[in-house]
Amino acid sequence: MSGTGERRDRDGQGRARNARPRDSLGRPLPYGSAGVTRVPDDLVLPPREALAEAQRLLDDDLPFHAHEILEGSWKAAPEAERELWQGLAQLAVGLTHVRRGNAPGAVTLLTRGRARVEPYRESGAYGIDVAGLVAWADDAVTRLTGHPPDLAIVVPRLRSG
Repeated sequence: MSGTGERRDRDGQGRARNARPRDSLGRPLPYGSAGVTRVPDDLVLPPREALAEAQRLLDDDLPFHAHEILEGSWKAAPEAERELWQGLAQLAVGLTHVRRGNAPGAVTLLTRGRARVEPYRESGAYGIDVAGLVAWADDAVTRLTGHPPDLAIVVPRLRSG
């Protein structure tokens, strides 16, 4: 139990797992509420499948779930690709913050994600459109830092073509 009296979900090894239902933007709902289907904590897809599933989730306006798919790839990626996958996950969670109306949080995550993916601009890894994602992040940050912030950010394309 936490200090607030809420129970903590644990897996078989005693690691904390949050089994609370979540809304479409990943916010926890009260126990017993109907939430959206969650991405399993241990799901790791091959890179091209992860990109396709993340894009499908982005297109369905489920950026938090896309982030979880990309996070699984980041944690399983070879060392040379970890920054790329972490950056992609951060771009998706940045879009999550946009959808939640949190412009400052979105700017922080989009800026971090952009910085992580940008060095892969010339790699062409898995058909990822790094140049397009960098331009998308730059445009989103410009819109979000306007007065008032423009939260009408479109969904990015992860791959070219």
